[in-house]
Amino acid sequence: MSVLQKTLAIVLLILLGGALYGWWYTNQADSTPVRPGKTLQQADAASGVNQGTFMLAQRLAALATGPEEQRLAASAERLADHELDLAFTAALRRLEAHPPQLSAEARSVQDRLDKSQKQLESDQASVARLTAAVAQATDSQKGRLQDQLDLASSQLELDKDEIDEANEDLLQAGGNQHQRVQMMMQEHAAAQSRPAATTSSSVAPQATGRMGGLVGELREWLALHRKQEWLLYAGSQAASNAAALSTEHQRLAVRLQSLKEQTPQLAGHAQADPAAPAAPARPADSASLATTTRRIAADQQRLTLLDQRIAALNQLSGVYGNWNAVSAAKSFGILHGILSGVAVVVATLLLLLFLDRWLQRLLGRTRLDRRQVETLRSVTRVALQIVGVLIIFVIIIGVPGQLGTMIGLAGAGLTVALRDFIVAFIGWLVLMGRNGVRLGDWVEINGVSGEVVELGMFHTVLLETGNWNDTSHPTGRRVTFTNSFAVEKHYFNFSTSGQWLWDELLVLVPFDKDPNLIAEAIQKEVAAATEKSVAEAEAEWGRASASRRGKTLSAAPGVSLKPAVGGVEVSVRYITRASERFALRARLFQAAVRLLGKGIGQPPVTAPG
Repeated sequence: MSVLQKTLAIVLLILLGGALYGWWYTNQADSTPVRPGKTLQQADAASGVNQGTFMLAQRLAALATGPEEQRLAASAERLADHELDLAFTAALRRLEAHPPQLSAEARSVQDRLDKSQKQLESDQASVARLTAAVAQATDSQKGRLQDQLDLASSQLELDKDEIDEANEDLLQAGGNQHQRVQMMMQEHAAAQSRPAATTSSSVAPQATGRMGGLVGELREWLALHRKQEWLLYAGSQAASNAAALSTEHQRLAVRLQSLKEQTPQLAGHAQADPAAPAAPARPADSASLATTTRRIAADQQRLTLLDQRIAALNQLSGVYGNWNAVSAAKSFGILHGILSGVAVVVATLLLLLFLDRWLQRLLGRTRLDRRQVETLRSVTRVALQIVGVLIIFVIIIGVPGQLGTMIGLAGAGLTVALRDFIVAFIGWLVLMGRNGVRLGDWVEINGVSGEVVELGMFHTVLLETGNWNDTSHPTGRRVTFTNSFAVEKHYFNFSTSGQWLWDELLVLVPFDKDPNLIAEAIQKEVAAATEKSVAEAEAEWGRASASRRGKTLSAAPGVSLKPAVGGVEVSVRYITRASERFALRARLFQAAVRLLGKGIGQPPVTAPG
C-alpha cells in the first residue's frame, strides 16, 4: 500500500471508531434522557419545587426487571411521589407565611385584578337584585327589568373574563404564586391518574428483543452496569437533597425560635396567670400579632413537612441502595455465566485441537494410499472445523428463537449451495435402478466411451477406450463424471441385457474379381456365424419393445457395396455380443481372406484361338 492509501485507511478507521462510539453513547438515551451526574430537572424558580426526584424514580422504574426489582421500583416511585406532595404543601405554607414581594408590573396587575374583583362583586349583587325584582314584578314591568338583567349578566361574564386575563398576566409577571403551585399539583395529579403504559411499553422491547448466548449475556451485563450507575446517582441525589433539607430545617428552626422570642405575647403566654384579666390591646398591635401568629404557625407546619420530606428522602436513598444490591447480585451471576461460556469456548477449541492431532496420528498408521490418507485428512479436518464453528456459534449467539424459520432458511441456502451434490445423489439412485449401470459395464457418457471402474454416491469413473468401431482398447485415462448426467443428460449402456451391438466388416475387392460373388459369399459366412446371435437378439428386442405390436426388429446382417481406391469396398454390418466382438471379427476376417484366396469371383480363362 502507498502512503496515501495508508493515510486514508487510518483516517477511515478513526472515523469508524468515532461513529461506533457515538452510536454506543447515543444508544444509552433509550431509557433516560440525561446521563448520571447531571440534574434531571432544575427547581421551579418561583415555587422552589423540584420534580426531578420523582421523574428520576419514574425513569428508573422502567428499567426494573424481575419481581424483586419491580417491588423496589414501586416503593421508590411511591416515596418520591410522597416527597413531591410534601414539597407542594410546603411551598404553599411558605407562600402563606412569607408572601413574595411583587414587582412594579406585578403590583399594577394586582391592582387591576382587585378592581376587577370588586366590580365582579358589584355586578353579582346587581344580578341578584334584578333577578329578585323580575320574580316580583308585574307583567308590565317584567320586560324592562328582564332587559336590565340580561345587560347585568353580560357585564358579569365580561368581569369574569377580565379576572381570568388578569390572573394570567399576574402569573406571567411573577405574582400569584399560590395559584401557580396549585396548578402544578393539579398537573401532577392528572399525570398520576393516567394508565401506566409507558413502563410496560419500555420494558417489553428489552424482553422480546433479548438475545441469547454470550452476546446476550454481555449486553445484559452492560445494561445492568448502566442501571447500577443510575441507581448510585439516584441514591446520592436523594441523600444530598435530604442533607440540603436538613440545613434548611436548621435555619428555619433558628429563625422560628428567634421570631417567638421577639414576640412577647407569645413568649409570655405560657407564664401568664389564667385568672388575671387580659390587658386591652391596640388595634395595630392586634393585627401585627395575628400576622406574626399566622407566620409562626405556617413555619411550624413547614418544619413538620421538612421532617417528613427528609425521612422520605432517606428512605428513598435506602431503597435505591437495596435495588443496587439486587442489580449487583444479578450482574455478578451474569458475569459468572459469561466466564463459563468463555471457558466452554476455550475448552472446545482445545478439544478440537487434540482431536485433530489424534486423527492425524491415527490416519498415519493406516495402510492406505497416500492420496486416500490426504483425502481423509482433509475431510476430517473440515468436519472438525464445521463442528467447532457450530458449537462456538451456539455458545456465542445462542439457540435462535425462531428455530423452525432458521432451519428453513438454512435448508434453502444449503439446497442452493449444494445443488450439484443433491442432483448427483439423485442420479446415483437412478443409476442403481434397473436401467442403470454396474461396475464393468461398457457405457458412453457425454461422448466419452469406456468401462465403468468406479460407481460412487456422487461420481462415476470410466476407464476410457477407443471408438467401438475401432480397436476399443483402453487409452489409460480415467474420466470422472458427476452422477447428475443420469438426471440432466443421457448415457448409453452397451452392457445391458444381452449386451448386443452392431459391428462392421470391411473388405476391399480388387478390380480383377467379381465383388457381387465375394459379397454374397461373405454374407453367407457372416449369417452362418451370427445365426444364433440374431435369433437371440430378435427375441430379446421383441420382449423389450412390447408396445411395438405387429412390428419386428430385424438383426439380420446387411451388405453394401461402394467403390473405393483400388477396387470395390464390401461392408457387412452384423449383430454380436460385446464380449464376443473381437473374436467374431477375427474369424470373419479369416473367412474373407480364405474366400479371396480361393479365387471366388475370378473371371473364367478362355483358350487362345
